Amino acid sequence: MGLKKTAFCLLALMPSTALAASPEIDTGDTSWMLVSTALVLMMTIPGLALFYGGMVRKKNVLATVMQSFAICCLMSVVWMMAGYSLAFGTGNAWIGDLNRFFLNGIGEHISKGTDVGFTLGAGSGHETVMTIPESIFMMFQMTFAIITPALIAGAFAERMKFAAMMVFSLLWSLIVYAPIAHWVWSPLGWLAGLGAVDFAGGTVVHINAGVAGLVAALVMGKRHGYGRDDLAPFNLTYAVIGASLLWVGWFGFNAGSAVGANGRAGMAMATTQIAAGSAGISWMVVEWLKAGKPTVLGIISGAVAGLVAITPAAGFVLPGGALLIGLIAGAVCYFTATILKHILGYDDSLDAFGVHGVGGIVGALLTGVFAYGPLSATDSDPVGVTGSLHQVLVQAEACAVTIVWCAVLTFILLKLVDMTIGLRVSHAEEVEGLDITLHGERIG
Repeated sequence: MGLKKTAFCLLALMPSTALAASPEIDTGDTSWMLVSTALVLMMTIPGLALFYGGMVRKKNVLATVMQSFAICCLMSVVWMMAGYSLAFGTGNAWIGDLNRFFLNGIGEHISKGTDVGFTLGAGSGHETVMTIPESIFMMFQMTFAIITPALIAGAFAERMKFAAMMVFSLLWSLIVYAPIAHWVWSPLGWLAGLGAVDFAGGTVVHINAGVAGLVAALVMGKRHGYGRDDLAPFNLTYAVIGASLLWVGWFGFNAGSAVGANGRAGMAMATTQIAAGSAGISWMVVEWLKAGKPTVLGIISGAVAGLVAITPAAGFVLPGGALLIGLIAGAVCYFTATILKHILGYDDSLDAFGVHGVGGIVGALLTGVFAYGPLSATDSDPVGVTGSLHQVLVQAEACAVTIVWCAVLTFILLKLVDMTIGLRVSHAEEVEGLDITLHGERIG
């Protein structure tokens, strides 16, 4: 399976005209990617901040919102300093080099006011020519690097020290996230070379964040009062607003991953909407049948599960496949988030693993089932990525590699942080609430 079947169309599935021509800026592609970058940033702040903030108790709302906002600030700097270079520097099959350390040389394509495109993996023999400035590509990828560790925070909500969260997020982004992004989305990445596909982050973002969240929940243990006290969400209105912002921002996440204003972006947008809607209905119906009532928390969780599941598939499947992916993801994620979690006894506070980890796995595997070749076909690969048993097995291998790498390294990092500055707030601080004990503020 050649490198042309790499997961991300922006890396190996660009139109043949872009691959053959000189790297010139396309203003339509550039405009769409500017908009998409802003949409994906909106997913974290304010989207995820409100989504998570609305689902915790009143005494922890500000601390939870602070986590998303602080991670956005931190990852912006870390990505600029080293993250981007490690993920997308030429390097080798395992990690990028430091040719873009501190974004060195990223302005070289601008000469006397004239922009030209750039070549990803230049000099490697597996070059991918882009029709957008490298600064925009770097920024688009930065928004992915921002939201991924922010998602993890949902699993340890209401009990991790703020300093520990910041240190862990910094280390995790460089040691766990950047290598996996390189393996899957770099022209040289070894998982891409196997033929694994991930259009917009099923493995790199969602499985990665979900598994890290599960490990964090296991290492830190349950919240005090879990299973005994009332841990109901403080304000589901906040959560609905946050979920709605996530849904709208997801069009930048998925349709933006076409890296151009083209038909594939349009299809990715359509499949994203259909999967989100069908998963919301699926979760709601299953919950209605089991619990007797459809809940607001249930339908927004189901829609997010559908958005997660369609992410790796968005640019590879047709609307019918998206419908089935959403229906399956909604039901499966309902089971893992509401039943399996209690059977196994772990406290994944806001279901980072139950929705993102499991939804990402479902979507990655079903991509191998429903992939429609012409959507990803190029002159050099006229068949494209087509659903088959072989593709499912390759997808499963990529999922397994991501799970193992993330679980092992996340566990080590958490233990290192715990041995140095400690992971968890004290019992008294947790009972009083993180808003006042960690930040000296509270909601009136």
